[in-house]
Amino acid sequence: MTSSATLPGDVITLDGTFPGTRDELGGKAYSVNKMRAMGLPVPPAFALPTHVCSIYHDSGRSLPDEIWQDVLTHLRRLESETGRRFGAGPSPLLVSVRSGAAQSMPGMMDTVLNLGLNPELCTVLAEETGDPQWANDTWERFCHSYAAIVVGTPGAQPPTDPVEQLRAAIGAVFDSWTNERVKAYRARHNLGAGAGTAVTVQAMVFGNRDEQSGTGVMFSRNPATGDNVLYGEWLAKAQGEDVVSGEKTPATLESVSEILPTTYPELERIAAILEREHRDLVDIEFTVESGRLYILQCRAGKRSPRAAVRVAVDLAREGVISPAEALTRVSTEQAASLANTSGVRAGHTVLATGTAAGPGVAVGQAVSDLDEALDLAAAGTPVVLVRPSTAPDDVPAMFESVAVVTELGGSTSHAALVCREIGLPCVVGAGAGTVATLTGLTVTVDGATGSVYEGDAMHSDDEADTDEHLSELLSYLPDEVPVDHPLAPLRAERLERA
Repeated sequence: MTSSATLPGDVITLDGTFPGTRDELGGKAYSVNKMRAMGLPVPPAFALPTHVCSIYHDSGRSLPDEIWQDVLTHLRRLESETGRRFGAGPSPLLVSVRSGAAQSMPGMMDTVLNLGLNPELCTVLAEETGDPQWANDTWERFCHSYAAIVVGTPGAQPPTDPVEQLRAAIGAVFDSWTNERVKAYRARHNLGAGAGTAVTVQAMVFGNRDEQSGTGVMFSRNPATGDNVLYGEWLAKAQGEDVVSGEKTPATLESVSEILPTTYPELERIAAILEREHRDLVDIEFTVESGRLYILQCRAGKRSPRAAVRVAVDLAREGVISPAEALTRVSTEQAASLANTSGVRAGHTVLATGTAAGPGVAVGQAVSDLDEALDLAAAGTPVVLVRPSTAPDDVPAMFESVAVVTELGGSTSHAALVCREIGLPCVVGAGAGTVATLTGLTVTVDGATGSVYEGDAMHSDDEADTDEHLSELLSYLPDEVPVDHPLAPLRAERLERA
């Protein structure tokens, strides 16, 4: 075993008592650990820290037996805390097995939900709850997840031994650290090779349980505009992957107040607490099981370039961060996007409309095939990637496109998060038939309004000149700003115009 005194143990209980860093625990486990220390309603969990990823790969993609025994010890502790038993009745414990690198990479690595079931335990779960329909739905979800992520073959059945399932799923999450979408994401964001992903094993809570259940994603501020309002999406009788995968089109977060009137104020309260703790716009994943709220993750939220400016300035105005720190909240890529002040000319035919998910305007050829999109982009053709929904494997093609349009999904899906972060115009949830309507055409995508226009409808406008937040942010720059500062070109352009 390669652990040393400078590293955490190979398996860590995430109860808030271990002072682990984000680099050690990975973003997801660090978030769970921190929120449990704060007393927030977070399901119990343990983690294999990031250094174990290297141990796994150095051991021939195998988890050493001494680490595995430590996993089983922590699994017993999870049973004690939940009052449920893993792999046995009368109250089976199901777990999620989640990835989590030090840097946030939404949707790039793999997660397995509802692990711990087999046909016999599915029957036990149905007997315990008196709800065979829910038990069967949970079993089917697990089978799909396990086949797609652990086995890599749709329709493959998981092994009947839940312990064997767990060991294989942990390995699959560690394996996902080396997949092509992770490589593409890290290269695009200049993140380097990185230490690896951690694995979080967490007691399941069930958004698909009943009519008083559901799952959602919320942001403490609008990630597209930066407005200081709670923003997000929600799906009733669903699990987290249903929202973030983009395969379903969710409802607005406000709809929670109609179904669960006491839950929405609690969401507002928790969002405010976590924003204060992070001193930044935060992205929070949550689940409600039979009316009981659970928080699953919190991280700094991916945001559009213009939202990055507004949030940074508003937080500086509020005294949460200094003007100097506000300047660090806008990346080089976001600053470059801010220099592109394009709009849409009036009078062009609207071919599709959906949810505005990644502000900006771009023109390109609509392409639905991933390989064709990569080939055309490599040849210099601006490509608008048009898909029924976007899966994580689509990310390399997304990064080579000028815009993305999907038939399904919402503004908190992984596709929307990825596009918003890099300033890529994105329209999601444009409806069935959009791919057939657009493919092969030259189109203009307006990610700020959610409209897709026929032909080249783009023109330059002066929106940036009237953006008070950008003007204020630029005023924070010192008189002698380094030429390699992300905002230096924008200020130089302003001075030339003045």
